[in-house]
Amino acid sequence: MPSLHKGDTLLAKPIETSRLGSASDSRQARTMALKVLYELDSVDHPLDQIKDRYFEDEGVSKEIVFITVGLIEGVLENKIIIDTTISEFAPAWPVSQLGIIERNVLRMAIYELMLWQLSPPKVVINEWVELAKMYGGESSFKFINGVLGSVFESDKINT
Repeated sequence: MPSLHKGDTLLAKPIETSRLGSASDSRQARTMALKVLYELDSVDHPLDQIKDRYFEDEGVSKEIVFITVGLIEGVLENKIIIDTTISEFAPAWPVSQLGIIERNVLRMAIYELMLWQLSPPKVVINEWVELAKMYGGESSFKFINGVLGSVFESDKINT
């Protein structure tokens, strides 16, 4: 786990795994969470308005909403600890200078790897690398893969 400072806590929401859907549901939830955090990070619209619009517009299932909200809330509640982890494993790239997609892909992937741990780490890494290929810059996926691979090989996650 990242080094904690007085008052820092890691908040992982307990989750009822029977509510999880298929791999395609997880991909859709991750994509939707990325879009919500992208909008929140880039234009700072109120989170509730963003979530309501995406969930309404997309006509998504309860399972997808459940996973999406878990990711979003988990990242926001643990952002300081997650950003500290990003800084540790990508010291040449200050978090504030990362592209919005790359920053939020790393935040969600690290949250999943270190705290949520619903899927096997290699699945999490592969999923987020694929989303980086789809939505990030030309070489984003290589950077994401390198950072997540280093986190995986460290003592930061329980495998």
